[in-house]
Amino acid sequence: MEANTRGTGRLPAAFLTPGSSSFLDFLAEHKPELIPGLRGLPEGVVVEAPHGTTIVAAVFDGGVVIAGDRRATMGNVIAQRDMEKVFPADEYSAVGIAGTAGLAVEMVRLFQLELEHYEKIEGTVLSLEGKANRLTTMIRGNLGMAMQGLAVVPMFAGYDLDLGRGRIFNYDVTGGRSEERGFAATGSGSVYARGSMKKLYREGLTAEQASTLVVQALYDAADDDSATGGPDLTRKIFPLVSLITEDGFRRLTDAEVAEIAVSITDERLVHPNGPQAPLL
Repeated sequence: MEANTRGTGRLPAAFLTPGSSSFLDFLAEHKPELIPGLRGLPEGVVVEAPHGTTIVAAVFDGGVVIAGDRRATMGNVIAQRDMEKVFPADEYSAVGIAGTAGLAVEMVRLFQLELEHYEKIEGTVLSLEGKANRLTTMIRGNLGMAMQGLAVVPMFAGYDLDLGRGRIFNYDVTGGRSEERGFAATGSGSVYARGSMKKLYREGLTAEQASTLVVQALYDAADDDSATGGPDLTRKIFPLVSLITEDGFRRLTDAEVAEIAVSITDERLVHPNGPQAPLL
């Protein structure tokens, strides 16, 4: 598959041979060493790498919102305060990453290429269910690295053009996939974030209400999980919040998220534990 610099300038035969519409399959056949999960580590080697932490998502009336905190940790040290953990997969879907940061970002880039390659080859957009299945395959391919402590556990969310609604998919390190109803969380602070959303979520939320909900959940996760970063008002570092509707993917601006985060922080000065759900 090497470029022929002395020939006529034609592409190598591998690029001209009809085959699968999967870019991952193409890479596995011709350059398998470029797939993150196939590299492996020498036996007995322990790698201390930055880890991304908490991702949350919620369905609202007309789409889905997915958000992530900005902190990356390495052991008990804060490795990065402004890490990006939510990425557009294509026009109608997004991936939030938790786990080993470097491998996770590389997997997202490969997933983006996979969806773009499929669209170019087939001339149509892959269904949301198909996208979720493709991500399952990629996570399963990383199982060997996960067994060595370099796990990647993403969350996938998108707008289903066929069903006309937002959907959320969660994964485990083996590639096991489950569709979540209403809301979901993954990462080290997921237990606390899920508990927060469980009490606040309801059907029929607007996009603005759902955005506030996920920032509230990240605030609660940061309150109890040291690996999750809350809104940093002094450095002006706020969660990444993205909306996906029938109009496509849109990331909220820093100013929009700051307005939500400041209002939540101000309210927490009065009620430190946040909004209270009724007993009955």
